[in-house]
Amino acid sequence: MSALPGGATLVTVPLPDRASVAVSMMVAVGSRYEPHSESGISHFVEHMVFKGGGRYPTARAVSEAIEGVGGVLNAATDREATMFWTRVPARHVGLAVSVLSDIVLRPVLDPGEVAKERLVVIEELRMYHDNPQESAQILFDEVMWPDHPIGLDVAGREETVRGFTDAQCRTHLDAHVRPDSLVVSVAGAIEPAIARELVGAELEDWASRARRDREAPAPATPASGPPLRVQRRTVEQASVLLGGRTGSYLDPERYAGDVLNVVLGEGMSSRLFLELREHRALVYDVHSFVSRLSDTGVLGIGLGCDPRHAATAMRAAVAELRLLAERPVDDTELTKAREYAKGRLLLQLEGTSALCEYAGQQQLLTGRILEPAEVVARVDAVTADDVLRSARRVLDSGLRAAVVGPFRGAARFEAALS
Repeated sequence: MSALPGGATLVTVPLPDRASVAVSMMVAVGSRYEPHSESGISHFVEHMVFKGGGRYPTARAVSEAIEGVGGVLNAATDREATMFWTRVPARHVGLAVSVLSDIVLRPVLDPGEVAKERLVVIEELRMYHDNPQESAQILFDEVMWPDHPIGLDVAGREETVRGFTDAQCRTHLDAHVRPDSLVVSVAGAIEPAIARELVGAELEDWASRARRDREAPAPATPASGPPLRVQRRTVEQASVLLGGRTGSYLDPERYAGDVLNVVLGEGMSSRLFLELREHRALVYDVHSFVSRLSDTGVLGIGLGCDPRHAATAMRAAVAELRLLAERPVDDTELTKAREYAKGRLLLQLEGTSALCEYAGQQQLLTGRILEPAEVVARVDAVTADDVLRSARRVLDSGLRAAVVGPFRGAARFEAALS
């Protein structure tokens, strides 16, 4: 790790035996930084930068530059971070840095392209809302973080997207894409000194520009209002999401929550899968997940099932979570869960893109990069009592849920949730 011009940070993971290099530019901004009237602007800007930069002024020029050497180029927006990344054969790393820095730091933002992209993003929004599972996730976020930017769809709303202009995009970039919020991560067949030379040259002029003030996002607020939302829709399979608050990614107890998640609903040997699908045949899809932010998090359970079984499946899922809060897991199950968590981490980090994201995101969001071996040690240190406390913490926060399906009322789900 090293400092770049203006205070940006460079993280390099040299892997001399690989054939590729992955480069990402990660910015500490996402949907939770947005005012309600500009919900979705971070995601919209993510789309717009691919329309061209100074040296690659059109979308075609950008895509042909990277795809012309067999590379890939993409981006993603979340609540607290936006990431732009590319992966190319190692000998084309200079091109990768050139294209990525051009579109992120010097985007064209043509008004005509902005007008066209508004229509594209609106179609994306409609695609998500047409999908019952996606609708359930959007509804669940609203229930979990009501009246807060965290609870809004990262992609925004049609009424906000329709109003976005090139001026708004520039204002957003000037406020948030700045040296103190930028981490550049490089992983693959490249030496740190060469990475610093390539990236530093691209950032030098940009880093000296004056920028707008940047406001900190509002802290997460306690959950309030009705704990259940039911959206009536004519579908063959009901989609159910339920869960409660848990620790942030800065919380030292997060690893206990990760192990709890594995025991509860990660994989086909988890409690939820074995009980709800294998034993009782209530569901087709069943899983649990953890989503964390800097000051809060959620442990959730997702169910996909015949609408006739939805309330029963919800009740059964809540029962499994309560059982984990009442009785410590035995040594065999705890060992299996820890091995699963460690193994998945190590398998996920085999590729250059994964290592690039892993190192860069940690630096961006936490200011520190944990070596995989250190994460493994923290997972190994999790005890059965830690898992029990983590489950109690979720339940004590108050369970909340979202249901999408052909239901006239919510009474059966209110009873199941309580």
